[in-house]
Amino acid sequence: MNTLDIQYMKRALELAKKGIGFTSPNPLVGAVIVKDGEIIGEGYHQVYGGNHAEVNAFKNAKKDVQGATMYVTLEPCSHYGKTPPCAKAIVEQGIKKVVIGLKDPNPLVSGRGIKILQEAGIEVIAGVLEEEGRELNEVFLKYITTNIPFCLLKTAMTLDGKIATYTGDSKWVTGDVSRKYVHELRQRLSGIMVGVGTIIADDPMLTTRLEGINARDPVRIIVDTLAKIPLEAKVLNLSSNAKTIIATTEGASEDKLKKLKEKGAEIIITPIKNEKVDLGYLMRALGELKIDSVLLEGGSMLNYSALEEGIVDKVHAFIAPKIIGGENAKTPVGGEGRELMKEAITLNHIKVKNFGEDIMIEGYINKF
Repeated sequence: MNTLDIQYMKRALELAKKGIGFTSPNPLVGAVIVKDGEIIGEGYHQVYGGNHAEVNAFKNAKKDVQGATMYVTLEPCSHYGKTPPCAKAIVEQGIKKVVIGLKDPNPLVSGRGIKILQEAGIEVIAGVLEEEGRELNEVFLKYITTNIPFCLLKTAMTLDGKIATYTGDSKWVTGDVSRKYVHELRQRLSGIMVGVGTIIADDPMLTTRLEGINARDPVRIIVDTLAKIPLEAKVLNLSSNAKTIIATTEGASEDKLKKLKEKGAEIIITPIKNEKVDLGYLMRALGELKIDSVLLEGGSMLNYSALEEGIVDKVHAFIAPKIIGGENAKTPVGGEGRELMKEAITLNHIKVKNFGEDIMIEGYINKF
């Protein structure tokens, strides 16, 4: 791996990020074509069902690509899907060398794209900035290998660890910069999950509100064991490009479920586990619906249940420089809790970022 390979792969990764929020459940991919020390073509996967990054790079090329080197963040595909295989297009265009960031994690096709290239006499180098590529496509990596959505738990607390005052007031814990970033997360991830307690207490819309872009709302997933959600709740009365799913159990009233369906809500009935919705079952059901990622913005009880069930992959914990106190003020994670410190759930691959006056601690529970 030389400095030029790193430089051009970084550019390919920057291009790939432009597809955030629009390619799901496909990966984020960027491609750069270099000839005689000059970038002559660039492209990225812009939208699900559209051209892949490699094809867009060829279309945007300002010179003949014969004999050039292509840098691509993910192994070129080898199969026919919504578009023809990119590996064959690379061969046909006369590319001499391909530098790949990350091998295709799909066990059904992994390595086949590289094999097609090598059999055509193309030099292949793989693993350049692989870790960066894995982080960029953490959602795709989990979903393509497990068919279960990637789950990001986002929470916001004061310096003394409270998510609301003892009266329940929670607007706002963090500042404008942090809240804007949360809407960027909603744009990026396919679904947003909250408990019915949050709906009853705050009546949120759970939409994406970003200026200057064609924002995409996430699928709204309400965990509601007994279908207590009010029919007048905003999530049931929105003009939105995304649906609302009520995750409930057989304990819910048939009449209420009928009324929810009349409101346009989709119902998922899970088994009862610990007197609540079975979150593991729910995540598998969401995966079957092609929902590849979930932003968990739950209250303390749902967060605890999600962590105990093991469905959380990553945590974004915002901390605001505020102190409110209160023995009865809720914390981000409630429930029974762990008996001993050595039993604590720990995060790894930690990063700390600033958002205005707030800080955010980011880390993985399950790393992909």
